[in-house]
Amino acid sequence: MPTYDYLCRATGRVVEVRHSIHDKLRCWGELCAASGIDTGDVAPDTPVERLISAGNVVNSSVLKNPEGPSCDAAVSCYGGVCGLN
Repeated sequence: MPTYDYLCRATGRVVEVRHSIHDKLRCWGELCAASGIDTGDVAPDTPVERLISAGNVVNSSVLKNPEGPSCDAAVSCYGGVCGLN
């Protein structure tokens, strides 16, 4: 199942979640339920948007180097999620 990054503009938080390609999460409450996190102080009906990314498109088992590339310490991943580890 593919992973997707969603942005909550109200908080600036990016959350990664796995779901079917046919699903689309539209609000913070749906995103929290799908990812297993608490809604906190954010209203459940707060809109979220799916970000365009190429993360987790290729299964590492088909790569010549199944471990994948290591993260470069000089490169900062937004929200700590780069999809390489």
